[in-house]
Amino acid sequence: MQTDSHILDDVARVATGAMGAASGLKGELDAMVRRRLEQILARMDLVPRDEFDAVKEMAAKARTESEALAERVSRLEARLTAEDAGETSDGR
Repeated sequence: MQTDSHILDDVARVATGAMGAASGLKGELDAMVRRRLEQILARMDLVPRDEFDAVKEMAAKARTESEALAERVSRLEARLTAEDAGETSDGR
């Protein structure tokens, strides 16, 4: 029975060591993959998310202002057309 106990202890130590090595290997592999992805993304010249969001907000604001100005121009043109029509009917 003592021999079985020593064998089981040895097997447990080997398994624990293997798990530790596998865990360390996984960490190294994760770090390597992360570094490689960062290098690839750096070469792609991508825009950071916060800059993208800022430009998107500026574009939305510009679109809103453009629509408001287009509406204002339409009203002014309608007013000029109405004034021109009034002058021609008066005979001036």
